[in-house]
Amino acid sequence: MPKFESIPRVETPEVKVTEVRLEPGATTGRHRHGYDYVVVPLTVGTLRIVAAAGESTIALSPGVAYFRKAGVDHTVYNGGAAPLAFVDIELKDRPG
Repeated sequence: MPKFESIPRVETPEVKVTEVRLEPGATTGRHRHGYDYVVVPLTVGTLRIVAAAGESTIALSPGVAYFRKAGVDHTVYNGGAAPLAFVDIELKDRPG
């Protein structure tokens, strides 16, 4: 089974920062973010995201961040052929 790592980096009353690493074909498993969050890619890659509303892909470029609202149940897959990594920054003052 391809490896998934979730590495806690910082947690304060304001934010929770987690580094996520996915080998090709690896998945985070189904989960829900309790807060609005920002994703900051560390590598080039493709995320495949599966949620009740459907499936989508996101092309990752290092340092090109994107924002998501809290509350969506989803599963994230490494949709590419190389390992990928990104940082999740959850905003604890923005619960969902």
